[in-house]
Amino acid sequence: MNPREPRGPEGPLPFFVYGTLRPGEANHDLFLRGRTAAEEGARLPGAALYDGPGFPYAVEEPGRAVVSGELVTALPEAHDQLLAELDQLEEYVPGDPRNLYERVARDVVRTADGTPVRAWVYLAAPRMADRLRARGTRIESGDWAARR
Repeated sequence: MNPREPRGPEGPLPFFVYGTLRPGEANHDLFLRGRTAAEEGARLPGAALYDGPGFPYAVEEPGRAVVSGELVTALPEAHDQLLAELDQLEEYVPGDPRNLYERVARDVVRTADGTPVRAWVYLAAPRMADRLRARGTRIESGDWAARR
């Protein structure tokens, strides 16, 4: 792990997933099956959810907006490889202005007990966020799984 990467008190940060990586969605089994120590409900406050072409985007939006998802804790031996694979899935390259997503550390809230946890989140990159706010379709519930 890069020493400049944020770490939580227990080690590498977990991931907050809100779209195709959630249980029952297309990428969950491909990337997460057998590689997680825990998966639990969580919410990302201060973000709105938008429908993209086949996948969602969380867009920072201060206020009451909330995105629903799961907090995924990778097995320690799988974390670094999983981080690299998720960056590739999301086509995220640090500092690249063409990114559709940016990987950022944010506080999410465990659904079960309201505990805040620092986690990696893939948010819409600034250009994409501006486009979605102007012309995108917002998922009012904030829950990708409930959109159907």
